[in-house]
Amino acid sequence: MFGRPILRGVSGFVDEAAVNVRGGDGGAGAVSFRREAHVPRGGPDGGDGGKGGDVWLCADRNVASLYMFRDHPHRRATNATHGGGGKRHGTNGPDLVVHVPEGTVVRDTDGGVLADLVSQGDRWLAARGGRGGRGNASFLSNRRKAPSFAEQGEHGEGRWLRLELKLMADVALVGFPNAGKSTLISRISAAKPKVADYPFTTLEPHLGVVRYDEHDFVVADIPGLIEGASEGRGLGHQFLRHIERARVLLVLLDLAPADARPPAEQCDVLLRELGRYRPELLERPRMVVGTKADVAQLEYAHLRVSAVTGAGVNELLGRLAELVAQARAAQPASEAFIVHRPEQEGVRVERSDDGAFVVLGRPAKLDDADTALPTSDALAYVHDRLRRIGVDRALARAGAQEGDLVRIGAMSFEYEP
Repeated sequence: MFGRPILRGVSGFVDEAAVNVRGGDGGAGAVSFRREAHVPRGGPDGGDGGKGGDVWLCADRNVASLYMFRDHPHRRATNATHGGGGKRHGTNGPDLVVHVPEGTVVRDTDGGVLADLVSQGDRWLAARGGRGGRGNASFLSNRRKAPSFAEQGEHGEGRWLRLELKLMADVALVGFPNAGKSTLISRISAAKPKVADYPFTTLEPHLGVVRYDEHDFVVADIPGLIEGASEGRGLGHQFLRHIERARVLLVLLDLAPADARPPAEQCDVLLRELGRYRPELLERPRMVVGTKADVAQLEYAHLRVSAVTGAGVNELLGRLAELVAQARAAQPASEAFIVHRPEQEGVRVERSDDGAFVVLGRPAKLDDADTALPTSDALAYVHDRLRRIGVDRALARAGAQEGDLVRIGAMSFEYEP
């Protein structure tokens, strides 16, 4: 009946964190010409720069909390190297894989969901590495016999993200503070949360693995709820979100104090808070039991348990095991999901506060890079590229007039239709 703990109640448990991710910069292309003894005017042979490393977030069941981001929030991938002569290409920067707990929700700074990393191995691209710049050998054409320019590498993407952990468990213990949740989970598993005879002993969730007959399931000890938790009272939202992923709810009613609310009233308040927070939680399979049967002073006609003496615990675990098996069959663990926010493709134009037209979008990012040698060939190439990716059309649709200021990255120019 006793199992091993997945997560122990330690002060380092952190379920919210901010992280700054940045991809590695791409390497610059090289400007080089082949020089041999009998070839006085060899062709261009500058190699391309490598691609910067990407930053990936990956769900890992061996990571218990977001503690590692609390004091060290920055994660940056490695830069690529530059190209060289003789068509030597730069090496790509290695990707950086950042491990986060299963059940981590990734949000942008406005709170929008970008990814939901539910199961072991779920991955999400958090920041792209910059593309490498092309060397002058890539610009050889019938019109350009000796291109004397190359592209700089693109900077890696960088942004702040908000990480939010929602614990993964088969059963969530729901009850008022001091209802006996911590004592029960320490009885049925090897988890060792703090246990004391006063409210709010548990200030952070704990997980424990329960083994009963041939059944294994994970139980979460959620900090006690109070009336108004659905509105955020008493850190209610931080506690309630850990219940969202549980397949089965075990509602515990405190039978010990004679002056406590009657069991039926306790149950009504707890279910009302769950319903206000997430109405779908009321549709989950659930059990309702009375706790502290060894010192009970309130009447309760249904299943009563005592985590201290063990009375009723075996019957409780048998019923829970059946409910968990049914819930797993109805919603297999393989139905984990990842949510991606679609990224805008192509080129778009926005108006800045000073009236300038700002060209945005990944296709335009590399084209505004400074060239290694600012020659007329280089400027002609940049203008031609911008036209072919649709910048001219986008500016015209945005209402740009001759002489208006246009910005693309660090480059500014006056618009000419």
